[in-house]
Amino acid sequence: MPMIGRTLSHYRILEKLGEGGMGGRSLGWLKAQTAGSVQQKMVGASDQVRYVSQEQKGGSAMPLSQEKLQELLQGRRIATLATENDDGSIHLIAVWYLFVKGYFYISTFSASRKARNAAARPKASMMVDVRRTGQERGVSASGKVEILRGQESKEVNQRIHARYMSREALADPQVGPVMANMGDITLRLTPNFWVSWDEQELDAQAFSGKLCGTPGYLLPLD
Repeated sequence: MPMIGRTLSHYRILEKLGEGGMGGRSLGWLKAQTAGSVQQKMVGASDQVRYVSQEQKGGSAMPLSQEKLQELLQGRRIATLATENDDGSIHLIAVWYLFVKGYFYISTFSASRKARNAAARPKASMMVDVRRTGQERGVSASGKVEILRGQESKEVNQRIHARYMSREALADPQVGPVMANMGDITLRLTPNFWVSWDEQELDAQAFSGKLCGTPGYLLPLD
């Protein structure tokens, strides 16, 4: 379906910039416009998240560099997962995750709210961010959600647990088996839309480094 002229979320597609392939997946590059900025976004996913910087015109945030984006996603952090409830409201929950080959993986129990939402409405958003004062940065990704089951889910969930728990904890008979039984399925999010922000980059461009670089200007978070 032609996308030129269409509106996706709050972005209006202006033109197609090109396309190619990476890891067997097709990538489409689009130029989109909002009220405050012109942005280029990637449609698709690959082994490495790839996108080009936003050209800001009065926006309130700056995108992460490729290096910072990879560091953020590969770090051991608590992410926020958003799924849609039956009544249209949004269910938000903190989750452990694994990001590999362009996919987010989340271990969960099939009776959980997020799992039921994903089964009924297979779409979700993830946010991974850092909230240290003066170093705030993050990324959000939205797209289709699939549910993995059986041995595939078990293997992925083991990798997720190993990211956040020590070998000693996983080997403890009172901990490891209980944790394994708490997740009988895996949610796999395939992002097709990304937004990122970097407080230090915003500071450098808008305030010449003075906002984050001057002690006392930004109050510490609780």
